[in-house]
Amino acid sequence: MLFERIVSEGLAHYSYIVGDRGSAVVIDPRLDCDVYVEIASRNSMRITDILETHRNEDYVIGSVELSALTGASIWHADPELDYRYGAPARDGQVWMIGSWQIEAISAPGHTLGSMSYVLKDRSGVPHAVFTGDALFAGDVGRVDLLGMDRAEELAGMLYESIFQRILPLGDGVLLCPAHGPGSVCGSAITDRPWTTIGLERLHNPKLRAGSRDEFVKSAAAELERPPYFRRMEELNINGYRLRRRAVPPLSPEEVADALDECVILDTRSEVAYGGAHIPASQFIWMDGLSALAGWYLSYDKPVILVGDEIDRATRILMRMGYDDISGYLGGGMLAWHMSGLESSSVRTVTVQELCRHLDQGGQAWILDVRSDEEVSGERISGAHHIHVTQLPGRMEEVPREKAVYIFCGSGMRSMVAASFLKRHGWRNIAVVLGGLAGWKSVTCPVVRRV
Repeated sequence: MLFERIVSEGLAHYSYIVGDRGSAVVIDPRLDCDVYVEIASRNSMRITDILETHRNEDYVIGSVELSALTGASIWHADPELDYRYGAPARDGQVWMIGSWQIEAISAPGHTLGSMSYVLKDRSGVPHAVFTGDALFAGDVGRVDLLGMDRAEELAGMLYESIFQRILPLGDGVLLCPAHGPGSVCGSAITDRPWTTIGLERLHNPKLRAGSRDEFVKSAAAELERPPYFRRMEELNINGYRLRRRAVPPLSPEEVADALDECVILDTRSEVAYGGAHIPASQFIWMDGLSALAGWYLSYDKPVILVGDEIDRATRILMRMGYDDISGYLGGGMLAWHMSGLESSSVRTVTVQELCRHLDQGGQAWILDVRSDEEVSGERISGAHHIHVTQLPGRMEEVPREKAVYIFCGSGMRSMVAASFLKRHGWRNIAVVLGGLAGWKSVTCPVVRRV
């Protein structure tokens, strides 16, 4: 039997391929879906069906693309939505995979029509359940996507789905969610690589609720909703095919000619970017790309990449619907400098330097772009807090006439914020390198929550 999980980095997305005796089924495929075809081919299997657990909001589903490659049938959840592809899965519907079967069970809550899929052997004994975004390792799915006015209603549905449909499958059943830690689809997904219903019953804080009301109260929370979610909603209703073209290298002159029509996205380190970069480019370090691209990039302009991991950056962006990538800077910043084109920089200071500046009477408007949770634990007295994800909508709160020092936990998020502000006309900006461990200002002390 074939049973494999495919992990898509960045978005912390999990998809699965299950097969037996020549046929295979894929659950929640990603857009760059050659991996499923390769796995099936390697195991002498044909992908016959594609199952979706819900209409995804954080990545582009690859069902239409995979169906075009394999001829597989697509079965989607959320039948109340106006899908332009596939057919709705029905509660109790069964798909045969050799001597195994997969049964659909309705599990609303995260969305109104979410489905889970139970893998059973020939005797009908459940071995695994693919829960989508209903139940994760350490958490449950968010219920705020239809608005907080319906969050308690959806949390109640999710309670019924988990406690009456999923947990009764048995403690020994393998639990296979659609996301791991780092996903925006849950607030506290834990780093438990593989889990079971029994492990979640013991260790998932949300499942220790003593009553339905207690569960609803804990689950009905409002989480951040990246603006790119709206784009994902549209693409995942209409179905989406990849733009089949390679990302070509561009000469410095070609990049320079495209500055007005494209967004230059630089994924190098924050120190490298601060030292020299293409003017008006947006910095997002590679490992932060999936978390922040949806806040800082629009779908209105093509993207040109600068960095060392072009293929990796392309895949991450593509999974979020940013597949209009015109090319990348061939030869990197060395080629840009050798061409004689102008470059820009961002001033950097260490935390110790800023502390000395403040204690000697220097002026500084400190912008703290850490998360609410970080700031609630330790904050800098007198600093102005705007989370890095909120800056694009609140940039006018940052003064243009003062020296602005941008602070986070290390300098990477600060450089994201600095590059964005520079793109929009701010000039007197400095990024503070290092975190609170080195902060020793007397005039602006760190205030710790007791």
